[in-house]
Amino acid sequence: MSSPKTALVTGGAGFIGSHLVDRLLSLGYRVAVVDDLSTGRLRNLNPAAVLYLADISQTSIHGVLQQERPSLVFHLAAQISVSYSTRDPIRDAECNVLGALRLLEAARACGVSKVIYSSTGGVLYGEPEVIPCPETHPIAPLSPYATSKYLFEQYLMMYRRLHGLNYTILRYGNVYGPRQDPHGEAGVVAIFTQAMLEDKETHIFGDGDQEKDFVYVGDVVDANIRAIDRGDGDVFNIGTGSGTTVNRVFDLLKGLTGYPHSAQYGPPRAGDVYRISLECSKARRQLGWTPQTKVEEGLRHTVEYFRNHCDATLQN
Repeated sequence: MSSPKTALVTGGAGFIGSHLVDRLLSLGYRVAVVDDLSTGRLRNLNPAAVLYLADISQTSIHGVLQQERPSLVFHLAAQISVSYSTRDPIRDAECNVLGALRLLEAARACGVSKVIYSSTGGVLYGEPEVIPCPETHPIAPLSPYATSKYLFEQYLMMYRRLHGLNYTILRYGNVYGPRQDPHGEAGVVAIFTQAMLEDKETHIFGDGDQEKDFVYVGDVVDANIRAIDRGDGDVFNIGTGSGTTVNRVFDLLKGLTGYPHSAQYGPPRAGDVYRISLECSKARRQLGWTPQTKVEEGLRHTVEYFRNHCDATLQN
């Protein structure tokens, strides 16, 4: 009997990464995880996965790949906060460009067959000229975060041309769902849900009428799995194709949690895109992927998770 293929997931103890680890294990993969637990949580991680407590920015990442020899690398580890990137663009680039490049060089040297990269569609195109926004739309970042994510896309394309290293790039909308961190600066659904369940103030930056393409984490994992043997050397938007306002998300969560208060409004944040949704017909045609989860259903699953795990949100 042949040994199972090994997949390496960076950021595998994080929100999206831990769901992906679960799915890969269910499909029979041997899964190695690289995570420094700066935002990931041990409680998220399936015990059947092998954890390397490491930072992709460090030289030790090469040793991890040398030991594991994965056939696939799913790269999700990143500095993910738009607002943080505007305050510290150097640290953002150290993680999202230099750290990712160190990983990519290790992947090339260790014979990885394919890298599947979690990029951003939610902020990459700036304020789009066309809604929903296709992959062919001009790239117009409004934040260091969006710029750093796009720059690594270019490195992937170059490595394929120079070294034959295969890739698929997935540009996500605003991903939400169970296990999202409610204590960071990214992830409005998790932040709202936790605050509402704890009967705390909720804050909306700007007027709340800004529209985001909210896509459920389970659908994002499906896109990653479909990209294993499809979409080589290409880039795909992964969203729902329609925008939902922050005010609408607030109202839906208010109803699901029984929250009795109104939101507190403040000034908009630097780097945020006001209105975006992603045109995803290319993913449907070439990956065979379509989102399956409506926002109302996804928010219900999210609230249920937070109700059951409220006491654990600050723990590893």
